[in-house]
Amino acid sequence: MINKLSKNQKRGRVHVRLRRKIAGTSERPRLNVYRSVEHIYVQLIDDSSGATLAQASSLELGKKPDSKKHVSGGNVAAAKTVGKTIAERAKAKGVTKVVFDRGGYLYHGRVKALADAAREAGLQF
Repeated sequence: MINKLSKNQKRGRVHVRLRRKIAGTSERPRLNVYRSVEHIYVQLIDDSSGATLAQASSLELGKKPDSKKHVSGGNVAAAKTVGKTIAERAKAKGVTKVVFDRGGYLYHGRVKALADAAREAGLQF
């Protein structure tokens, strides 16, 4: 009998393999990405103290009072906005250099858009 892994289980294994190699410090926190079907989430994590320094997500896009229509968080435009937001919040905390943790996802599409937007907004990785 063949034990099939789901797509998310495979991603989890890749993420564990990546996490063996990278870790965030107080000088260079880890920029962790989680991508769901409808939203994208990103956190700045200091692994030495186990603290989350800043976070941003596409859930915040729908909360704007001037927005009359529903804003989707599962697209590249939302990922760019989240990348810009996390870079601004990181700079407010005094963080300019980070270690990028793609979370087991391919560096493509929304993950790449988020990373590029964070770089354009001033984060170095």
